Amino acid sequence: MRRELTMACFDKASPALKEILLKLYRAEKHVEIDHHLYEFGSVEYHIQSPAADLNHNYLSISTPLLSQGVLQSYGFSRYTLQMIKELCSDAIEIVDPPREGYQLTLKIDFSKIPREKDPEKVMTQISSVQAIILSSQLKEMLENVNSQVMYQGMYKPMKLVYHPREPFYVIKQPRKITAVFPMRFKEPSDVIIATAFFQELVDVGSSEKWAKAPPCTWSPIPPPELQGEPLEDLTTNGGFVSFDISSRHVEGKKLDKTVWGLLNFYAYVKTHVKCTKGFTQRRMQKRLESLVEVRNWKSEKSKVAQLFTVLHKEKQEQDKDVKRVKENVGSKQVQKQVRFPRSAMLKQRCREFAKKIKQIRFRIKIRGFGHFRRRWLKIPKFSSPMKYTKLE
Repeated sequence: MRRELTMACFDKASPALKEILLKLYRAEKHVEIDHHLYEFGSVEYHIQSPAADLNHNYLSISTPLLSQGVLQSYGFSRYTLQMIKELCSDAIEIVDPPREGYQLTLKIDFSKIPREKDPEKVMTQISSVQAIILSSQLKEMLENVNSQVMYQGMYKPMKLVYHPREPFYVIKQPRKITAVFPMRFKEPSDVIIATAFFQELVDVGSSEKWAKAPPCTWSPIPPPELQGEPLEDLTTNGGFVSFDISSRHVEGKKLDKTVWGLLNFYAYVKTHVKCTKGFTQRRMQKRLESLVEVRNWKSEKSKVAQLFTVLHKEKQEQDKDVKRVKENVGSKQVQKQVRFPRSAMLKQRCREFAKKIKQIRFRIKIRGFGHFRRRWLKIPKFSSPMKYTKLE
């Protein structure tokens, strides 16, 4: 037995359930499975393909009921059951009673699906059975709302629970139906984003371009229609969003769109808040990266500026030295340096160097050594027999 958990989606058909049914339909031989599938809103599917029954597959559904007051004591109403049968009357059959722990069990025979129908389209219709159940319940409420009890000049609000923590109310009033959504959020940032979204929704809904859409209002306090409801249901941090639905919004095919929009309003708001936070975070990240680039560029620019400053100072010092030399031209010190030629200066340096050598050589004097040197170390003189005569 396999268990799987999937996330919420705005499509009426369950993508995971559709994928499983298509695999069973396209399998070349019988596949025995016992699969549990869980989805948003405390919805559970149980798909069975027993080895003892090769021609049939069983789909059991457990879904929270919007309101116990609209259901018959023996289960779903005839209106709901009729809508389920219309999914594919040839291939599905409602099992009575359903499997234990489930509100509905369908017996599916893939061999009876008409050849002229697209199998994928048929599986999509069967996978949308849970959405059809919820939609049919809300449709019945909207159609039979006149039978509700009168309370202080208006009909008593009807509490609908699509998710245990997300109830909303449907109120029948003269010439219109009002749907009220108490909004709750976990984080303060979500409250700020959602409040801005509600205010924008009210402004856009009141424009001429969207005059045909249901009017929307937002209030931080509960509307008067919810007077007398439990305090825990009226305690919110995101206020209350109300939609006024008139007869033109529930006529013909518009009824399906209106019902599906009401059932998924909470999911739409949460998705908008999540996407807005993600968008804001991406923008902040890009802004941070751009600021870092600017800082790095300024740092490199400052280094180059410092280098140019040092070079400029050195050039100024050189210019000052040149200027100082030019100002001293003609002075005695410069003239004195100019009077001595280069050869004379070189001879003077040589004389000073020779003098230092002599000082080093004759620094130590020995008594009597001079007499010894004159007597024994005297170099003899040689006379040449050849004499030269100076020519006139």
